[in-house]
Amino acid sequence: MSLTVRPAVLEDAPAVCALMNAVDVVEIGRPETDLHTVEADMAHGDTDLAHDSWLACDDNGPVAYGIVWSESEGEDIGADLYALPDRDEAAADVLECMEARAAVKAAASGAARAVVHLHLNTRPALDTALLERRGWRTVRRYQVMTRPLSPDVDVVPGPPAGLTLRHCRDEADRRIAHALAQETFAEHFDHHERSYEQWLEDMDAARIDWSLVWIASIAGEGDVAVLLSRDDRAAMGWIRTIGVRKAARGRGVGGHLLRHAFGTYAARGRDTIGLGVDTGNASGALGLYEAHGMTLHYAVDTWEVVLPAALESTRVS
Repeated sequence: MSLTVRPAVLEDAPAVCALMNAVDVVEIGRPETDLHTVEADMAHGDTDLAHDSWLACDDNGPVAYGIVWSESEGEDIGADLYALPDRDEAAADVLECMEARAAVKAAASGAARAVVHLHLNTRPALDTALLERRGWRTVRRYQVMTRPLSPDVDVVPGPPAGLTLRHCRDEADRRIAHALAQETFAEHFDHHERSYEQWLEDMDAARIDWSLVWIASIAGEGDVAVLLSRDDRAAMGWIRTIGVRKAARGRGVGGHLLRHAFGTYAARGRDTIGLGVDTGNASGALGLYEAHGMTLHYAVDTWEVVLPAALESTRVS
């Protein structure tokens, strides 16, 4: 069966989504990838599909897909790779192209090397021996955690004394949400500073409903925390970001924001809510989520390879 590798185009999004969902079924037991999320990622301003994406197809359709991007305009390169089980030859071809392009993108930013990060389920459809042979190694683990919701149990709580919540009402609040998200994640692994304009583009691509973004304030201290959520995923409501300033941690702010989200999404008819957490997060986020009834849905490893930057390559499309 013949195999071809070519750049993806936006019109490929349904086929790419179907491929990702086939991988989802293998890895987590059910499809959880939404078409609009694939379309948003493919159309993102940090990616040039003609040079940064690859679709491997045989006579029956797509069998592997890869994409790279750079949010930092430096040595840090993000990457996604999806391949059907037992299609290692297609995955290897796509991965080679991804590595070559990452080296070129790093060089174009003036970096001496490319530090490439790829996220894979801890029980991946892809044979990770392919990565290990090419010098990749795991450097971080994340958990996707979920919690069932019930309108009889999960109600929007009243705030503790001195704490108030408001949703993002206008651009001034959105700028505050951006500043809080950048500040509270500044020390996190693989965080990349985003300008307000870049961040707003990310939020628009993610179809953020600003009434589901809440800012927490403490009397006498001002705005201390933010929670960004989204209700556009078929599988569950999703908490995209929850960040609390250092000075306000350990005082119940994060827990109240979680319970507020639980109650809000239960009232909207959702039966499940989820989020992702870095298990190495020093702020104690994993323990907070566990204490509020969230449990492991699946885990993801961050794989890393460091490559010398390259001015040009013959394997970028």
